[in-house]
Order: sequence, then C-alpha cells, then structure tokens
Amino acid sequence: MSEEINHDRRRFLHTAAMSIAAASVGMFGLPVQHVTPGEFQLPIEGELPSLASATGWLNSQPLTAGGLQRKVVLIDFWTYTCINWLRTLPYVRAWAEKYKNQGLVVIGVHAPEFAFEKNIDNVRRAAKDMRVDYPIAIDNNYAIWRALKNEYWPALYFVDARGHIRHHHFGEGEYEQSERIIQQLLAEAGIGSIGRELVSVDARGAEAAADWGSLKSSENYLGYARTENFASPGGAGSDKRRVYTAPAQLKLNHWAISGDWTVEKQATVLNKANGRIAYRFHARDLHLVMGPAARGTSVRFRVLIDGRPPGAAHGIDVDAKGNGTVTEPRMYQLIRQPKPIADRLFEIEFLDSGVEVLAFTFG
Repeated sequence: MSEEINHDRRRFLHTAAMSIAAASVGMFGLPVQHVTPGEFQLPIEGELPSLASATGWLNSQPLTAGGLQRKVVLIDFWTYTCINWLRTLPYVRAWAEKYKNQGLVVIGVHAPEFAFEKNIDNVRRAAKDMRVDYPIAIDNNYAIWRALKNEYWPALYFVDARGHIRHHHFGEGEYEQSERIIQQLLAEAGIGSIGRELVSVDARGAEAAADWGSLKSSENYLGYARTENFASPGGAGSDKRRVYTAPAQLKLNHWAISGDWTVEKQATVLNKANGRIAYRFHARDLHLVMGPAARGTSVRFRVLIDGRPPGAAHGIDVDAKGNGTVTEPRMYQLIRQPKPIADRLFEIEFLDSGVEVLAFTFG
C-alpha cells in the first residue's frame, strides 16, 4: 500500500453486503429495481479531470479529456489484487463490450495498492489474464485519483458527453442502476436505439459474487502496520527475522505463523522452507495475495482445511490435494468450499523459501 494512499478496502465488504441485501434501495438512495432510462436525477458533480498525468497506458494510445468530448465515459478505479473490484469486473467488461459502438468509453484507472502493482508488466499480465480489453490509464502517482478526490477501490464515475461527472458509485453491487445510468447518459447524448435490455453475466471463479450470507471474515493485511488478530506468541517482530510458533488453537479471524519469517511493514516474508500460516475463518472463499520475494522464482505450497486436503473445497489455484505454486505477485484463490459454511481452520505450508504474503481476503 502506498504511504500516501492509505485506504482500507475492508469497508466495502460491509457496504456491498448492505446494498445487495437491500436490493430495492441503492447505496445512495436511488431505486435500482425495474428502473428505466430517464428516471434518474443526475446533477453535475464535477468535470472529467485531465488524464495527462497518467504514467502510462495499456490497450490504447493516451486519451485526453478534450478528445473524449461527445463520448460517455465510465471511469473505473481498480487495483488488480482487489477482490471487491474483481467481483465487479464481469459487469464493467460486459458494459464496455455492449456499448462501445454506441458512444461509451470505459477507462480503467489502475491506482496500485501494493508496490508490485506499480510494475506495468504485472498490470499488463493481469489485464490479459482477466480479459480487460478496454483502455487502462496507469495512475502510479495517484494524480487522477486525487483529482477526483477518490478514496476507494472499486469506484465508478459516470461522465456525460459534455465532460460533466453525473454520478458515482463506490464498492460492489447496484449493477442494474449503473447500467441504466449509462443508458440514460447515452440517450442524453443523442444516441438512438439503445434499448432497455441489461447485460447478463456468468461470473465464475474469483469473479463470482461473494456468499454474503455466510461471510463472517473480513480482509486482513499481513504486514505489522495494519494486521489484526495476530496470535503467534511474542507478537510480530517489526522487520526482524525470527522463528515463530503457532498456538494450539486459534479464535475466529485470528492468524498465526510458524517457522523462520520476517514480518515487515506491508508484508510477511518467509526465510526458510516449510514455514506455515494458520487462519481460522468463516466464509465460502479464502484468497491470499502473495508473490515470490525475488522476481522470476517460484514457491511451492500445500493447503489444508481442518487438517485435511481441501478436496471439493479447493480454490482455482490449488488442486484437490491442496498443491499449488506461487509464480507471480497476485491474488490466489485457495479455498471455495461447498455448504454448509462453518468456522474452518485454514493452513498453508510453503515448501520453498522466499514467499511474500500480503493480505487475506474472503468471499
């Protein structure tokens, strides 16, 4: 996480769950069920800022605010390890494809959370893997982020054909409302034959919506600056190499490490093979943001749930026996368990040294 942009994605787990549970009322009080284009009152909230401060572009030549006049623009703030953003991607991707020939330009503004997300090669690889084909502005200096006074991943800003910001949405959910607003802004721009049909998405893997009714674990960072509920005896030694042990039992949403680790400000790094992490959680899905500490290396690992291989509860990045390999810095889905969802003990053992772990997320 940048020292300057220090925002907590965890708040979205609550706000998104609230908006989904109360589906008839949007996060900002707008109706989201059975609405039609033209029903929204969309006051001018600001102007599309300059995009010249982007440090790079992917999937496009550099775009400018002036050059986007007469286009409806959807700004999508993202960072590629954010599970909350990833679960919105099927909709943003579908809108970009459906309306691209009708005057909509989707721009993904990538504002990195972790240091490795500033590497444009990592962003390029993630965009390819996630099928993000629309223009991407690299906002490594957070200039576009600050210009819009943004504070969140994900965040959508809806810009009309005159360059006015007319609406914004933070977090997950309210997809029908968002698409209706796109349709309304296109209609205002004089685009005919838009139609009222909404996109239909088939979100799979880590893009699938969270099981909000079963979710009792929140995102937790693994560096000493922001971690919570660290249970290894003696606490986390700041930037000091140490041999850790794990307690015999863990309370819900507590975690511990065992083996030779260094707990750093933003991450925890394994110094010798066979280090372990244990985490008691309550959720359908468990993800871990991690990567090799040295570029070009890989780290093998093995996952257990309640002391056994995950079997049918394995995530997309492990097999049924719990085996997987860390090859690049990203979010790895390690557990997707079938019902019934209950408190479970997750364990991961790294068979090689040199892994850097940054955050647990759940769904």
